[in-house]
Amino acid sequence: MTTNTGTAASVSVGALLRQWRMHRRVSQLELSNEAAISTRHLSFVETGRSQPSRDMVLRIAEHLEVPLRDRNQLLMAVGFAPRYSENDLDSPAMASARTAVREILAAHEPYPALAVDRMWNVLETNGAVGVLTQVVSPDLLAERPLNALGMTLHPEGMAPHIANLSQWRAFVLGGLRRSALAFADTEMLSLHDELAAYPHHGSDDREPTDTDANPVYVPLLVQVGDARLSFLAMMATFGTALDVTLSELVIETFLPADAATAAYLARHGV
Repeated sequence: MTTNTGTAASVSVGALLRQWRMHRRVSQLELSNEAAISTRHLSFVETGRSQPSRDMVLRIAEHLEVPLRDRNQLLMAVGFAPRYSENDLDSPAMASARTAVREILAAHEPYPALAVDRMWNVLETNGAVGVLTQVVSPDLLAERPLNALGMTLHPEGMAPHIANLSQWRAFVLGGLRRSALAFADTEMLSLHDELAAYPHHGSDDREPTDTDANPVYVPLLVQVGDARLSFLAMMATFGTALDVTLSELVIETFLPADAATAAYLARHGV
């Protein structure tokens, strides 16, 4: 239910909590037992007959696995100050986290790796990312913010050079839609719809089959000149983040899926 601050302030905390509870398919009885709140009190909160304390809002949000961004909105809907900071990655408060991100990215060289925010805008990259972006239009690369998924699926981006585009496209769009629904994030869902509208050739629902070379995962197959590179994508997050930006940051690494790709990256990855 990610939305802007003005919208959040106009909706009661009870309504927001009920929306999250229903979204998680949890009954009032189940939530009251898990959060150590009486069912009667929870019902009063949801209907606006009672105002929850700051601790109660945070406790309920924790049990409903509400993202930090939305926990702040819940607090503001009651009139409390946000609990979780939201700092730019370049801010002084994020110095140690920024250093950690850059060290992780550098450690993955010569394999491409990048850090993105919740909307998949690129925050940081390592030097090896150039192996992938060399096929992208300079005009598209110059866009700010540069969206990693947009760069991948755009007709002036990597899309024409992805040998298994239909399969990769279905994987990317499917994952993005699942994330948008899991986090009740309308902005993420809008990004999905924007990317899905990009022109392409082939099916939208290509799934791995037993006849594929790697039925246990979807590879990214990129044609770079005479070389066909095969990658396995892996993603990592900060598990103990208490800052909104850090909680939404994802590091994606493209590991070589075959010996030929590993050899190519060893020669050209940095």
